[in-house]
Amino acid sequence: MTDAQPFDRPVRTLADLARLAGVSAGTVSRALADKSLVNPETRRRIQALAAEHGFRPNQMASRLRTQRTGVIGVVVPLGHERRQHLSDPFFMTLLGHLADALTENGYDLMLSRVIPDAADWLERIVDSGMLDGVLLIGQSDQMEAIERVARRYRPLVAWGSVLPGQVHCAIGTENIAGGKLAAEHLIARGVRRIAFLGELRAPEIHARYAGVRAAVEAAGLPAPLQLDAHLASDMMEQEIAAHMARHIDRIDGIVAGSDVLAMTTLRVLADQGMSVPGDVPVVGYDDLPLALQTVPRLTTVKQDIATGARAMVDALFARIGGRDAPSMVMPPELVIRDSA
Repeated sequence: MTDAQPFDRPVRTLADLARLAGVSAGTVSRALADKSLVNPETRRRIQALAAEHGFRPNQMASRLRTQRTGVIGVVVPLGHERRQHLSDPFFMTLLGHLADALTENGYDLMLSRVIPDAADWLERIVDSGMLDGVLLIGQSDQMEAIERVARRYRPLVAWGSVLPGQVHCAIGTENIAGGKLAAEHLIARGVRRIAFLGELRAPEIHARYAGVRAAVEAAGLPAPLQLDAHLASDMMEQEIAAHMARHIDRIDGIVAGSDVLAMTTLRVLADQGMSVPGDVPVVGYDDLPLALQTVPRLTTVKQDIATGARAMVDALFARIGGRDAPSMVMPPELVIRDSA
């Protein structure tokens, strides 16, 4: 260690701070990174000098040394639902939990809403050099692209379905079981003609419909009436209203593929003079915070979004660190409220 030197200009570089502290630039770098190689007294003194002089290390230089960017990409692919907005309550709920977990670990996030018009849309993201890893909110109809990239790019984790032989790591709910829970609850209430609201190209929605169909078949009832309803907010209400006007005499219970679809259905039925659950009980899927705010309050199948988000981030960091992290399937839970 050399003697500290007087300094009469702003401290802008490691060398400036090293001269002020009377140590080498390497010692300063290690002290600011809180490395145990620097003895605690020296480490505290250097950190105090840095704070006193408002010194901030050059993050770009640090990232070049460590080959890390400190940024995680959070990507929402919308191949099947191109007009859906990031303001969708499910996206915002999951995004909030992901952002909390990432920032608690010292990472920034870069959010992208992607319309996958090119086959290599995901390659462009993972090969950009801007990210340490990627979290996908949903798989959309892009399983082939996700699988292709996951075969060579490890720090990739998706929220969504886990299918037999799947390569990429995904965290999600057992959606077939969730669909069965919803339908079985309606059947236990005496419902015999179930409609399912949801567009089936997304694997999660398709699995929920499969669960409804399985429960109906097991009960010896007619096949569920499947009604396409898109998640784009500017189309949803009109589509559901048209379905209800055309098919309501064929329906005495509804399972919606998401809470947003279910909440919109409650409003449409009220507008058409129908009582929920008196005339038509309705079950949603997700258990978003908004499910408690509807009138009537929404009966729904819960996905533990907070636990799933934490599992996504833990799996991603494991993969960034070179460790394996398998997919995780969470059990669904029926939450009974007032709508069914």
